[in-house]
Amino acid sequence: MQTLTPVTLRSRPSLDEHELALVNARLETASPSEIVAWAHDRFGARLAMTASFADTTLIDIATSVAPDVEVIFLDTGFHFAETLNAVRRAMERYALNLTVLRPPADAADVWEHGSDACCAARKVDLLDQHLTGRVDAWLSGVRRADSPERADAAIVSIDRRGLVKVNPMANMTDDEYERYIAERDVIVNTLQYDGYASIGCWPCTEPSTDGRAGRWGGTKTECGLHL
Repeated sequence: MQTLTPVTLRSRPSLDEHELALVNARLETASPSEIVAWAHDRFGARLAMTASFADTTLIDIATSVAPDVEVIFLDTGFHFAETLNAVRRAMERYALNLTVLRPPADAADVWEHGSDACCAARKVDLLDQHLTGRVDAWLSGVRRADSPERADAAIVSIDRRGLVKVNPMANMTDDEYERYIAERDVIVNTLQYDGYASIGCWPCTEPSTDGRAGRWGGTKTECGLHL
């Protein structure tokens, strides 16, 4: 009987600094769909994406290129009902390959431990644990127009985990973004019609038409996922 030798499947190597610079230069003028196509061609099944369900623009773009891409939703336990309804509507429209990550029952919360600890336990740690060792790259919906803190966001970068982070919509202007939503009839979280320009967890999100200014009572604009 033939003896089989176990083989460890290796992921594709990450991008070095030289290739990273070349890729960013080439993709700077590419469309979001072309950027997703590059990422899917490079990383295949080891590519995933995150979605907050403020709308489904990135989902619409990504699934038009890679219908089976894994879509990760961080269910913090504190989402608005409107956000969960957007998840349901997206499942119906796109038949998503959806992974829902939930924190343990004793995870830190905003009232007892503060917003930084709450975000870490209910978002950052969950994503760290899920991505590490499972994917080589992930897509996010970060746009430079979102906030001053995101104005220099690269299309492709290496995140703190050593994974390739791809922002296909980084160079979309607000006009381009809104036009895409209208032309494609993208699913929009109905809280946007009630004055919520940015939508996170209900304890830490207030109505605001000024980008991410309604998040965390103005004490910060990022939860840590994109730092």
